[in-house]
Amino acid sequence: MAVLSTPGYQLQPSAEQVALSTNYITNFDFLNQYLPDTYEKEFERYGNRTVASFLRMIGAEMPSISDQIKWAEQGRLHTKYVNVTTTVLTNGDSATFTVNDLNVSGIAIRPGQTVMITPNVAGPTQNKGIVTAVNTATDTFTVAFYEANGMTNASAANTFTVFIYGSEFKKGTTGMVGSLEAEDEIFSNSPIIIKDKYAVSGSDMAQIGWIEITTENGATGFLWYLKSEHETRLRFEDYLETSMLEAVPAESGSGAANSGLNPTYGNKGSEGVFYVVNSRGNVWGGGNPTSLADFDTIISRLDKQGSIEENVLFVNRDFSFDIDDMLAAQNSYGAGGTSYGLFDNDRDMALNLGFTGFRRGYDFYKTDWKYLNDPTMRGGLTSSATGATTANVITGLLVPAGSTTVYDQILGKNAKRPFLHVRYRASETEDRRYKTWITGSAGGAATSDLDAMEVNFLSERAVCTLGANNFVLFRYGA
Repeated sequence: MAVLSTPGYQLQPSAEQVALSTNYITNFDFLNQYLPDTYEKEFERYGNRTVASFLRMIGAEMPSISDQIKWAEQGRLHTKYVNVTTTVLTNGDSATFTVNDLNVSGIAIRPGQTVMITPNVAGPTQNKGIVTAVNTATDTFTVAFYEANGMTNASAANTFTVFIYGSEFKKGTTGMVGSLEAEDEIFSNSPIIIKDKYAVSGSDMAQIGWIEITTENGATGFLWYLKSEHETRLRFEDYLETSMLEAVPAESGSGAANSGLNPTYGNKGSEGVFYVVNSRGNVWGGGNPTSLADFDTIISRLDKQGSIEENVLFVNRDFSFDIDDMLAAQNSYGAGGTSYGLFDNDRDMALNLGFTGFRRGYDFYKTDWKYLNDPTMRGGLTSSATGATTANVITGLLVPAGSTTVYDQILGKNAKRPFLHVRYRASETEDRRYKTWITGSAGGAATSDLDAMEVNFLSERAVCTLGANNFVLFRYGA
């Protein structure tokens, strides 16, 4: 049977912008001869309600002094083109090829180099040849084939994949013509300013409650306004992380970027982790991989990227169970539920049905991600394969462990950086990592004649996703 939808989990916010009956105790009927029997302490029915932990676990924070953060990432070491055409007839001894790959200007092929040429269709054989001429202005090169039968399967409708595997020169000849310059890919991101505020009047601060309240950061007391202040702080800290995950840049022509429609608030956006991995990383579009064959496909893609040895899977609960079931099925006793893996499940201990990781080519460590399970955040989105809102439902993220070397323009040298890290605006006189200050005339503040205490929160930050080609985003939808 399925879990019934009623009664369900409550999604009504516990915070409001006005003082309502749900925020303050209103039962002051002292004429009633039967006073209620009350518990002193507020019951924490939702446990730890915060969702921030992801970037704290795997990332780092470091200062930045500019409105824009730039870094360079290495390009490929070897040369390969996958959209190459020719008009030569089959069995020709030589052929001229045109490179049509996107973003290619001035091909990195030189006379004397040897190449492998493979048609991008099933069945035909490959050719190997030596480059005899190159025209970088038109991105064309001429190849003389090593095979006596010449070019195989030549057709104007076919495209070819070409890569360089070496070179060959005659005795007593001059050296290689030309040289290759290393080409980096330059990426950038912009920090965004995140704000929040909590305000309470001086009169409400003088009201003593009769229920002890507590929050996730350990704050306790009988003053309700303290609870709201602490929860505002916790909510702001959650937003510091979720903004770095969900942020997207404001596209040209969008309402957010239109100063007429949006004259007051932020209008540039930022590149969050999900946006970056979805656009230039790896995406598994089938929801949750549930078999070793599925993971073999992912591993094959990782082989073609950075091949990071250790990786962490941050997953929602369904994905975590799917991995457990997949690993359990590899054990001959798994179907009976008696034991699998390294567990010694005897009758005197609780049966452990979960796994924390596995190795198949690479090391994969699994951990539940609260953000993807929380019903007030992404956990409330439909994640069924047949659901109506599954197009962009994220079920997990594979993050490479360790650090990578990049050129830092601020330091002016190569530096080790975690694959994921946060840069916040800071200088010798201004640190905007996490600012908080109190204004008003209540609660010890004496900055204005406002009969209230206002607690202000501010941060200016951006997340840098280095080597996005090493990440894998798991979601529904192509």
